[in-house]
Parts: sequence; structure tokens; C-alpha cells
Amino acid sequence: MAKKVMNLKTKIVLILAILLTYISTSLFLVPYNNAVKAIAYSYGSKGNAVIQIQTKLKNWGYYNGSVDGAYGYQTYTAVKYFQSKNGLTPDGVAGDATLAALGINTSSGSTASGSGSSNQNVMLIARLINGEARGEPYEGQVAVGAVILNRTRDPRFPSTVPGVIYQPGAFTAIVDGQIHANMEQSSINAARDALNGWDPSGGAIYYFNPATATSSWIWSRPLIKIIGKHRFCR
Repeated sequence: MAKKVMNLKTKIVLILAILLTYISTSLFLVPYNNAVKAIAYSYGSKGNAVIQIQTKLKNWGYYNGSVDGAYGYQTYTAVKYFQSKNGLTPDGVAGDATLAALGINTSSGSTASGSGSSNQNVMLIARLINGEARGEPYEGQVAVGAVILNRTRDPRFPSTVPGVIYQPGAFTAIVDGQIHANMEQSSINAARDALNGWDPSGGAIYYFNPATATSSWIWSRPLIKIIGKHRFCR
């Protein structure tokens, strides 16, 4: 009887040891597995994702080469140029942050939706609102978010949220780096309200602050309404 008890105890100890080894190994491999799942395209990469990268960069004036799906020197330098102009690390590698800025879905390689309520779009719109309309009335913050979405539906502008926001020269917050300012909760709330359909701008696709505007052309846009310091226009 004592022998049977000892054998049972031995088996239990072995089972526990195996389970402990499995758990420890799994935890050790988590960072590795996550790293493997990370998506990045760099010099020498090829395929449909590279075609999307080249197409976006070409449409926005960063890339003059052929859209051939081959990540060569011209693509590398174009990516670096795009990154340097949009507050990203200019390393020439199209990783998650750069792909998101280009409007390319990092999970499937497809273009992100222009008006979808994904968390990526919420936070990107919130960052733009935060950089452009911090301190403005809440209605004005939502109106800035609505302008972004209105542009995605206008054929004169890119059809995705990242495309609109990162279109060269479109928003001051991108140029002066204010898009990376400390986030305020009201900016996130305003982004969600805009994505849920509230448009205090009245369908505007432009807005500007008369006190800081440097373009005479913007004054020619038909005025819809004034909210806080911003004039919202067609």
C-alpha cells in the first residue's frame, strides 16, 4: 500500500513539473510570438502591401517611382520623407505606425475604412482634434472631427481617415507637431461623437482660425457657421 502511495505521489510531482515547465515556456515565448506577429515592410520587401504603400505615397506626392510592388531605394526614401513630415521616426521602415498613418490596415493589409468606428480611427481623429481645437467649445471640437469625416466622403480628398489627416499641408497640427500633444478626454469624446454622426459644422469640409490663417484663398470659401475661434466653410 505504501508503495502505491509513493508511486501516486511521484506521478503527481511529475505532472506538476511538466505543467510548470509548459507555463514557464509559454510565458517566455509570448514576447517572441508578439514580435513575430508585428508587421513591417522594408528595403527588399515585395508584394501587394508594398503596392499599397507606393500607391499612397505616389498619390500624396512623396513617391515618383513605379508602383511595382518592390520596396527599393526610391520607396525607402519616400517612406523616410513621409515619416519625417508626419512626426514619425524616419527610418524608412513601414511598420505599424507608418502603415496606420498611410491608412493601411496592419492586420490584413487592406485600406482602413474612412468612416468606420474602429478604435484606430477614434484615436487618430481625437489626436487631430486635440492638436487643432484644444480649448475650443466642445461643439467646435466635434465639428473639427466632422470635417475630417466629411472629407472622406468628398471625391476631392482621400477616402480614409488617415489619408485625410496626413494629406500634405492639410492640417496645421501635423506640421507643427501639435497632433502629439498630451491628450485631453474631451478630444476622445468629440471624436466618438463625430463618428457617431453628430456634425455641428453643417457639412463643412474646411475650417480656419481668422487670427492665425495665412492663406488668402481660405477666405474665399463660403461660410457655414462660426464656432468658437473657427470658421467652418464649404
